[in-house]
Amino acid sequence: MLELGNFIIPTLIAVAILVVITTAVLFATKVPERWDPAVAILRGTLQLALLSIILQGVITHPWWMAVALIVMFSVAVSASTRRLGWSPAHLEIVAISMGAGILTTLIVVFASGAIEFAPRYVLAFGCIVIGNAMSISTLAGRRIIINTRSRWAEIEARLSVGATNRQATADIGRKAIHEAILPCTDQTRTTGLVTLPGAFVGAIFGGLDPWEAGRFQILVLAGIMTSGVICASLLARQLAPRLELVPAEKD
Repeated sequence: MLELGNFIIPTLIAVAILVVITTAVLFATKVPERWDPAVAILRGTLQLALLSIILQGVITHPWWMAVALIVMFSVAVSASTRRLGWSPAHLEIVAISMGAGILTTLIVVFASGAIEFAPRYVLAFGCIVIGNAMSISTLAGRRIIINTRSRWAEIEARLSVGATNRQATADIGRKAIHEAILPCTDQTRTTGLVTLPGAFVGAIFGGLDPWEAGRFQILVLAGIMTSGVICASLLARQLAPRLELVPAEKD
C-alpha cells in the first residue's frame, strides 16, 4: 500500500498539469465548451478511483460482474442517446443496436473458448466492447442526423417522386456506418506500427507473456470491430428512415 501511495501523488500532479495545458489550449483557440475536457478528466479520475475499490469484490463474483456490466451498458446507452437528442425512441434504438452488437461479440469470444469464461475476463473484455460501441453509436447517429439536415432538400426530392423514407435516406445511412467505424478501422490497421493499444500495454505491464498479450489484443480489436459494425448498421437501419426522429436545427 505504501508503494502504491508513492505513485499516487506524482500521478495526480501529472494529470493536473495535463488538464491545465489542455484547458489553456482550448481557451487560446476559443473553442466552445472549453471546460468539458477538464471536467471529463476529473470525473474519470473519481470514477476510476471508485471503480478500483468496487472491483476488488466484483472480479471474483459472477453475479456482481453481471451487475457491473449492466450498469456500464445502461450508462453507455444513456450517454449515446443524449448525444443524439434524448427521446424514448432514440433510447430504444440505441439500446437495441448496442445490445445486439455487444452480445454477439461476447457470445462468440467466450463460447469459442478464445478467452476463459471467468468474471474478471468477461468484465475486462465486456467493458472495452461496451465503451467502443457507445462511441460508434454516437458517431453513426450524429452523422445521420447532421447529414439528414444538410441534405433535406435532396431527401424531399426523392420522397416527392415516390421513394420511401428508407430509400431516400439509404445513402446517408451507409456513409454514417462507414464514418463511424473509420477510427476503429484505422486503429486496427495501424496496431503495432503506429500505436500500442491499451489492452496490450496493460497486459504487458501486468506481467503477461507478449504472445498472450497480443492474442488478447487481437480478440479485443476484432470484437470492437464486430460489435461496432453491428451497432452502427442496426442504428442506421432504424434511425435513418425515421425522419420524424431527427431533431430540428436550433436557430
